[in-house]
Amino acid sequence: MGISGDAIPISARLMAVADVYDALISRRIYKEAMAHEKAVFIIVEGKNRHFDADIVDAFLELQDEFRAIAARFSDSDEVMALKAQQMARFEVVL
Repeated sequence: MGISGDAIPISARLMAVADVYDALISRRIYKEAMAHEKAVFIIVEGKNRHFDADIVDAFLELQDEFRAIAARFSDSDEVMALKAQQMARFEVVL
């Protein structure tokens, strides 16, 4: 849409940080999870460039809560194995 800075809705600026954090720290069938500390470093590196500075500051203050929520909702080994099996069946169809 060609907007930047404060013209970007606050909800989108919040989601940008939350989505990147989740993508980095979450284990997927095609990648291992990144350590919380490394994900925080990447987000801080993006402050004022990719991420709103105030949102990053708030994220830093709440990072322990982010970590706890991520741990609570992370996939178990069993769920990851099931997802891998489902993907393997899908690849056979292709």
